[in-house]
Amino acid sequence: MSTIVIIGAGAAGLMAAIHAAGPGHRVVLLERTADGGRKILISGGGRCNVLPSELDPARYVTASSPNTMRNLLRSWPLAQQREFFESTLRLPLVLEPETGKLFPVANRSRVVRDALVNAAVRAGVEWVPNTTVTGLEPRGRKWRVERDGAPPIDADAVILATGGLSVPQTGSDGFGLRILAELGHTIHPTYPALTPLTITPPVFSDLAGVSLSVTIRAASTSETREATGGFLFTHRGYSGPSTLDVSHVAVRGALKGEHAQLTVSWTAHDADEWTALLASSAQQVATVVRRELPTRLADRLLTEAGVAHDTTLATLTRSDRIALIDALTRFPLPWSGDEGYRKAEVTGGGLALSEVSAKTLESRMHSGLFLCGELLDAFGPIGGYNFAWAWSTGRLAGRGAAAHGHTDLHGA
Repeated sequence: MSTIVIIGAGAAGLMAAIHAAGPGHRVVLLERTADGGRKILISGGGRCNVLPSELDPARYVTASSPNTMRNLLRSWPLAQQREFFESTLRLPLVLEPETGKLFPVANRSRVVRDALVNAAVRAGVEWVPNTTVTGLEPRGRKWRVERDGAPPIDADAVILATGGLSVPQTGSDGFGLRILAELGHTIHPTYPALTPLTITPPVFSDLAGVSLSVTIRAASTSETREATGGFLFTHRGYSGPSTLDVSHVAVRGALKGEHAQLTVSWTAHDADEWTALLASSAQQVATVVRRELPTRLADRLLTEAGVAHDTTLATLTRSDRIALIDALTRFPLPWSGDEGYRKAEVTGGGLALSEVSAKTLESRMHSGLFLCGELLDAFGPIGGYNFAWAWSTGRLAGRGAAAHGHTDLHGA
């Protein structure tokens, strides 16, 4: 019987365990925390957006091999992933039409985590929580997994599913990335992705709590990204799905010594539509703008444009109209930093995709070592994209490790 050790019981690790289990294998799932799946528990505001309703590979970000990334995503089509959750795990999902996200009908993330853990245990996986792995090294055709306060395990295959660096309170500390670097793998520079942005001094702190749907564009010297969705002013800067979805342009640009420019269109109206709305009449400009925007933001934009709040449309000068329309449709949003890994949804960068098999996720450098989830150099936008990545890569790594175990048994 071959032994497969999975290190990390997050989304990818749990999925890997379920798909690695089977006759002829001893599958051991090692987890640092007492319960595992902690990012699942906090996702979607405690509801867990299990999957997106549609998946566009072009919305993912990678610095390594886009072709490998696309192949990994296509290895388990979205419809089949949904069928797995609903039929195999008996976890019905429901679409939230306004966001395009799929949530469990129970509307609680715990049911997702528990369903995955229970499925793994039912499949015969040895669930070992409260276990800290301290080292991993190849020993001939096997792998030695060192543990703190427990005997080492010699495995025929190891699946690293330790996550990245984001949300460290869930147990993420970059252990797997360090191990891979020690083993000679290429690690693309890591950075907090899908993270709120900050501005010092906090010039918009008086707008904290104001939220609305916007289109935000981030452009650095090397890349541009645009997102439409919720936007939130915070006491320290900006958050919300639209901000998070473009934050990597700012953060990654800063690592290269570039300062990304952020511009915001505060409504769905373009410049021509605003020109029509601001056509001459006896109404006050403030009245028109407040109809389209939260009052505090409307008043701030009038001030930023240099338009007095009691100005009527009839007396609005051409230059003031242009300045106001610019503020409404392409407002330059200042930023100076980010909230880092503490609030980042995922880790950008990671293991170069060119160094894993697109069919099995086995390391191209080390036989019997399989990688999945956030360790890999790819992430997607808010809305279930990163769970889809975790499920797909976890499944592939689990199946790859199981096939490797069979090969070892037959070859022995």
